[in-house]
Amino acid sequence: MVNTDTDTGTGTGTGTDTDTDTDSGWDGRGNRGGRGPHMTRNTPGARSAEAIPDRRVALPGRRVAAVSLVALAALATGCGPGTATGAQDAPPPARATQAAAPSPTRTAPATEDAKPRTAPPPGPSASSARPAPAPDPTTARPAPEPSTAPPPRVLMRAGSESDRVRELQARLRQIGHFGRTPTGYYGSVTADAVRSFQAKRSLPVTGSTDEVTWQRLLAMTRVPSAAELRPPTERPVAAPDERCLKGRVLCVSKNSRTLAWMIDGKVVSAMDVRFGSEYTPTREGVFEVFWKSRDHVSTLYDTPMPYALFFSGGQAVHYSADFAANGYGGASHGCVNVRDKKKVAALFDQVRTGDKVVVYW
Repeated sequence: MVNTDTDTGTGTGTGTDTDTDTDSGWDGRGNRGGRGPHMTRNTPGARSAEAIPDRRVALPGRRVAAVSLVALAALATGCGPGTATGAQDAPPPARATQAAAPSPTRTAPATEDAKPRTAPPPGPSASSARPAPAPDPTTARPAPEPSTAPPPRVLMRAGSESDRVRELQARLRQIGHFGRTPTGYYGSVTADAVRSFQAKRSLPVTGSTDEVTWQRLLAMTRVPSAAELRPPTERPVAAPDERCLKGRVLCVSKNSRTLAWMIDGKVVSAMDVRFGSEYTPTREGVFEVFWKSRDHVSTLYDTPMPYALFFSGGQAVHYSADFAANGYGGASHGCVNVRDKKKVAALFDQVRTGDKVVVYW
């Protein structure tokens, strides 16, 4: 069956809806033939003029909906807002879309900044930064080099005895570190003088004379003269006792603490001496040398007494290493100690048994 809808209207704004049914015809009064008067406008098969305005009103709504969908589609594809009316009533997807678009560029730097905190990528910078806190052992090894280098060779030390020790003492005396007559023996006084010199020159303070100390001393002093190496005595020789003016006499003065070897009133040599303590005093008077012993050792005290010239019992004139080392800080057990070994050695060769010995104040 074919239905033809013809929409006609009048000038007054009212119209009639005419259905032409080819099967049964139409009587022109709104009733279909063959169906009876029970068919009204409200029946499903009837269409009234009142429905027509509804169709006309619905059409613009569909168009508005269609236009809104087009606007939404356009905005979703990136078009700017305002291209379609009605899109402004919808939620602003364009702003969300635009805010989401730059989000990768904003979050990317934050992600890169966080990476080194969790898992830094391997690279040349990481490998080069690691050795800094832990230096190569080969570069840190030069520190113990001074300990591996051999220490300076020691030339003279406590107990040494030679002409070089005498020169050392004379040079130290030139610059005020040694206040005594050079003896040639390296004792505690000489060691203290060397320590004083080393400390003032910022050298290792050992008390021994090594090559560095010796070279520094040579650079600061001059060659000692014969009088500086072997002065007559450190102390002025006292006026001789009248008993010393005749013959060959060892003239010993307790007052000046000197010994003068005299022949017929003339002083041949002089040297510093020390005596026994108050508990073992050196005897005073006139004596004779009754025994000479070059390498004597005391049987009573078990101490060396080289170049001994005995004049009264066990008392003798002899060389004393303790006197050479400690000076007048000590005392003998009654003997006349000489601290210049070379002088007393020469004296030992000149004195004969029977020569006079005078000890006085």
